[in-house]
Amino acid sequence: MPRVVVHVMPKPEILDPQGKAVAGALPRLGFEGIASVRQGKRFELEVEGEVTEAVLGTIREAAQTLLSNPVIEDVVDIEVVPAVEAAR
Repeated sequence: MPRVVVHVMPKPEILDPQGKAVAGALPRLGFEGIASVRQGKRFELEVEGEVTEAVLGTIREAAQTLLSNPVIEDVVDIEVVPAVEAAR
């Protein structure tokens, strides 16, 4: 079954306290050189049948209305993962 991956991130102007906490912890754990961290969400949707433009349109609509909160989040990427990679 093919898989579609949707990436959602907070809008740039929205505070990201979890990202700030991770950014603060990295140097304490010995990970240097990372200036900032933003944390987002990843959704993996398995699709029945072929991934057509119509299917992607439906997924885009779902991403904008259900998977993200359009007031504070942006859908930054929607990618199709081939069935071979999805099986891993």
